[in-house]
Amino acid sequence: MSTEHPRRDVETLGVGDDWTGVRAVVTGFGVSGFAAADTLQHLGASVTVLDERVPDDGSARAEQATLLETLGVTLRLEPGATATLPDDVDLVVTSPGWRPESPALRAAAERGVPVWGEVELAWRLRGPDAPPWLCVTGTNGKTTTVQMLDAILRAAGLRSAAVGNVGRPVLEAVMDPEPLDVLAVELSSFQLHWSSSLAAEASAVLNIADDHLDWHGTLDAYAHAKGRVYENVERACVYNVEDPRTEQLVRDADVQEGARAIGFTLGVPAPGMLGVVDGLLADRAFAPDRQNSAAELGSVADLPDDAPHTVANALAAAALARAHGVEPRAVRDGLRGFRRGPHRADLVAEVDGVRYVDDSKATNPHAALASLRGVESAVWIAGGLAKGARFEELVEAARERLRGVVLIGTDRAVVAEALARHAPDVPVTEVVGGEDGLMDDVVAAAAALARTGDTVLLAPGCASMDQFRDYAARGDAFAASVRRLPTA
Repeated sequence: MSTEHPRRDVETLGVGDDWTGVRAVVTGFGVSGFAAADTLQHLGASVTVLDERVPDDGSARAEQATLLETLGVTLRLEPGATATLPDDVDLVVTSPGWRPESPALRAAAERGVPVWGEVELAWRLRGPDAPPWLCVTGTNGKTTTVQMLDAILRAAGLRSAAVGNVGRPVLEAVMDPEPLDVLAVELSSFQLHWSSSLAAEASAVLNIADDHLDWHGTLDAYAHAKGRVYENVERACVYNVEDPRTEQLVRDADVQEGARAIGFTLGVPAPGMLGVVDGLLADRAFAPDRQNSAAELGSVADLPDDAPHTVANALAAAALARAHGVEPRAVRDGLRGFRRGPHRADLVAEVDGVRYVDDSKATNPHAALASLRGVESAVWIAGGLAKGARFEELVEAARERLRGVVLIGTDRAVVAEALARHAPDVPVTEVVGGEDGLMDDVVAAAAALARTGDTVLLAPGCASMDQFRDYAARGDAFAASVRRLPTA
């Protein structure tokens, strides 16, 4: 005899509704998973958390697990925990990296159980006076752009927060009783895959290049996930004039009546665009007489550097801020006061005439190529987890800049094959090993290849988790090894 309970309809539930009796499963117990479980429990739902990873004693995850158990949340944090989905489930909230074919999510789909991401849950739980969302996605530059946007919004006197993939969960900000005027939201392709009802005030797709193809399967599927950020946009869809795929995503989107397509370009902007004129950031999209003139938003000299991707990020951030109604002066002041986060083209040291630069955040070929284009002659440290990406286009574009290459990580052969095919004369050294002591060997090998005037550039073009906890740990290890180098 079946003991199945009638399923609760969760599609219409919001922050002011009664969630008592809703049986929710949260898959994944990371930053977003904890936020989802904590919030659902607070709303009155019965919550179960599934994750294959057992929290280490004394870790932040272990403390969070203890807290949730005290509140009545059921935790299944052990190998095999995600192989099955509990019976009688009304809603699954998944962490962003979970694939649709994961057993628990596949079971949810077969049963017709709604599957939301933490971002989708956050959108549905906004209150009646919720702040608008200004959203940023793309293969590269998301975090920098969101942080630039947040700096601009704050310079305008607005209570802003940079949230999402940048660190603080969107859900945490939405549920925070401290009032905010606007949210600057960084969204990954994973987060967007699990979102369906998002309707941002304005959104930007910075660029589209090969990344996470092991998860999405094809570049088209990856781009489609990114394009979801434009759906139901209220005011502005910001796209990259130099990347036609982003403009096509705007054309394909269903937006609210009155929403505009706003381009950004490194060249002179046409009406409806932001761009650069004689070193000045120029707005011909929101200026009063955009057909005949432009509003000045500051200068390239106000930015941390004049690298093309830095200027493009600033223009995208400015476009989103202008869509929200921010005045030109605040755009200029925000960009002047902006300071880039760590592991993004950080100069660690100069040793015996060689510069050592940490761009560990360059976790795909598109980002690594942007980094390489910022130097004239590089000893490039590359490799890690390629996530299905290829390196042929990068090597073809950057081979004249390569003094040498030091390869690390699980997928170093993927990079080596591209180098052998397109830059066979560039010397290549492979360094094999784990996290302990690895970077000392890597930096020593790079120093041996470098000459005065060169840059040793850690821009791996790959994810780090095969050898390091994350890209920050990889960058920290590189910096520490550079500081241990002997000087002549």
